[in-house]
Amino acid sequence: MRADRPLILAVLMLAGGLGLIFGYCHGNAGLNVGYPFAGSVVKLSIETYGPAAVGGPVLTLLGLIALVWALLCAVLSQFGLGAGREEDAGAPTRLLE
Repeated sequence: MRADRPLILAVLMLAGGLGLIFGYCHGNAGLNVGYPFAGSVVKLSIETYGPAAVGGPVLTLLGLIALVWALLCAVLSQFGLGAGREEDAGAPTRLLE
């Protein structure tokens, strides 16, 4: 199985889900870097309202599942365990006369 279609689907779903979450976001972010680095802090507060509160995480989760699927397809095709070789998939066959 080719891995390009599941990868495109995964990227679109992840972008859509995160776009919904951050598009409807009302929050803030802060970064405090100090020495020693154990005292460094990153704070991220996200409050999402409306349809993005349910649709955003669901779409992001589906995108992550599609990303794992694309990775599995890519690994299987590297070992030759896919449906067939991509080089031979579109090659025309010649009939003997």
